[in-house]
Amino acid sequence: MRSEADEILAEYRERLKEARQQADEIVARARRAGETHEREAAEEAKEKREQLMEQTRRDIELETRRAIQEIRREVADLTVLATEKVTRKTLTEDDQRRLVEDALSELDFSALSAAEGQG
Repeated sequence: MRSEADEILAEYRERLKEARQQADEIVARARRAGETHEREAAEEAKEKREQLMEQTRRDIELETRRAIQEIRREVADLTVLATEKVTRKTLTEDDQRRLVEDALSELDFSALSAAEGQG
C-alpha cells in the first residue's frame, strides 16, 4: 500500500510538473503573441501617420499653388482696372497682357514657392 501511494504521489508530481511546464509555455506564447501584436500595431500606426502626413503635405502644396494662381489673377485684374481708370481708356488685349506681365514680374512669388517646396 505504501509503495502504491508512493507511485501515485510520484505520478501526481510528474503530472503537476508537466502541467506547470505547459502553463509556462502557454504564458510564454501569449507574451510573444502580445509583443508581436504590439509591434505590428505600432508599425501600422506609424505607417498610417506617415501616410496622413504625406497627404497633408500634398494638400498644402495644392492649396499653395491655388492661392498663388488666385493672387496672380487678382493682380492682373487690379492692374488692368487701375490702369484703365488712370488712363481713362479701355486697353487693348495686347496692352493688357503686357501690363499684367510687367506687374507680375515685379511681384516676388518666390517666398510662397519656397514655402511650398518645404511643405
